Amino acid sequence: MANESLSRILYVEDEPDIQAVAKLALEAVGGYTLETANSGAEAVAKAPGYQPDLILLDVMMPGMDGPTTLAELRKLPETAHTPVIFMTAKVQPQEVAHYKSLGALDVIAKPFDPMSLADNVRTIWETKR
Repeated sequence: MANESLSRILYVEDEPDIQAVAKLALEAVGGYTLETANSGAEAVAKAPGYQPDLILLDVMMPGMDGPTTLAELRKLPETAHTPVIFMTAKVQPQEVAHYKSLGALDVIAKPFDPMSLADNVRTIWETKR
């Protein structure tokens, strides 16, 4: 797993504006192939067919929140071991520790800098796995 390259990302975000900025940042700046999902339920439906290398997952979403979405993704054979990075404005140390205890590689704070998002994702991918 340490030698696997990162190219395909599933980005789960319910806010269209944030999704558009992140998509541009990750594709144009980072060179990644991105699939988006507008909800946790959509992510659970899309992930098995897309087979992402990494899932970027918003924490606060209506319906199925990020932690619940992660739990559902872990039940699927295709995504049971797919690395996940949470993205959230809730980045107090105890909150970050909680997200990591759920199995996340790390947490990226929102709002994020579009010009450094791809580098942040790459750094987490290379150092935390």
